Amino acid sequence: MTAQAKPSVNDAFDASRAANFEYRFVRALNEGAMLQLISLAHRSGLLGHLADGEPVTSSELAAKAKLDERYVREWLGGATVAALVEHNPQAMTYRLPPEHTTLLTDGGEANLAVFSQYLPLMGQVEDDVLACFRHGGGVPYSRYTRFHEVMAQDSGQTVLPVLLDAILPLAPELPDRLAQGIDVLDLGCGRGLALMKLAERFPSSRFTGYDLSKEAIDWAAERAARLGLDNLRFEERDLSDFDRTAPAQRYDLVTTFDAIHDQAHPLNLLKGVRRTLRKDGVYLAQDIHSSSHHHGDRDHPMGTLLYTLSIMHCMSVSLAQGGEGLGTMWGREKAREYFGKAGFGNIEVHQLPHDIQNDYWVLRP
Repeated sequence: MTAQAKPSVNDAFDASRAANFEYRFVRALNEGAMLQLISLAHRSGLLGHLADGEPVTSSELAAKAKLDERYVREWLGGATVAALVEHNPQAMTYRLPPEHTTLLTDGGEANLAVFSQYLPLMGQVEDDVLACFRHGGGVPYSRYTRFHEVMAQDSGQTVLPVLLDAILPLAPELPDRLAQGIDVLDLGCGRGLALMKLAERFPSSRFTGYDLSKEAIDWAAERAARLGLDNLRFEERDLSDFDRTAPAQRYDLVTTFDAIHDQAHPLNLLKGVRRTLRKDGVYLAQDIHSSSHHHGDRDHPMGTLLYTLSIMHCMSVSLAQGGEGLGTMWGREKAREYFGKAGFGNIEVHQLPHDIQNDYWVLRP
């Protein structure tokens, strides 16, 4: 691959800059392909069957995973070239090193393989998004297969492990109040895993989850019923007019986890949160950590990915509803503005050590 860029009228051509970008581009192609390999291995179970660190042949691995050997062999070839696995060419065996095992399986603190699914998932709607570039509008939730499944896996690593010990104590009175019994509402609840954990831990409290997706609500309701959580209910609901339809002073705690920025009318939702909170209520909001200005995100460790996800999903699903299209990277400045407009007088923002991607807001009337 050779750089063919030509100097513009106003700029001198920097050959070294072109060469550096060419190198970066080729590397990105390979690293992106590695993410596809990881996504396939995560979903097929290959990574789990390699987690014991023992060397295996392609036939042995295929048998363990109950997969087609030819595809497993080709995957191992790609994984060898990507330095995901170690290969012994004499024995024709492959091994996932422990340093990779702890990062790519459930054996470590976080399974990074979960996040490898986002790019293949977003690629499924590239034609739809391209049409939006040309004609405007957005892509509806129904076009995103597996979206709630992947989001549940994501929140299962960022929210669930620290929900009780780190997120709730951001409002110090909450654990005791939940133990005594309060009314809790989670908006944009998805598959409702956070609510299930809370409902199980605090049986004296009452929990409600709203989400636009029927698929997510049906999954959540079925799972909650299997768990016998009688203090938890789910409802399919469009929150675009929540500023008017929210029951006044109904809830003691309202939560949103990564749910504000892709709403059709986020300010309406926030005004509804303020309306439905009781006088001593608390609103806990997890949302993306970013600036509200492009130049402020240049050093964001996940900035490029998050802007891409905004285009391919978060902004687009909002616009598909005739909404604002706020976008993933709405940022702290815009968030403070919207929280203020919604009527919150006490606004705090926190970051948790395990989570470089999100801010955690504590808001009170």
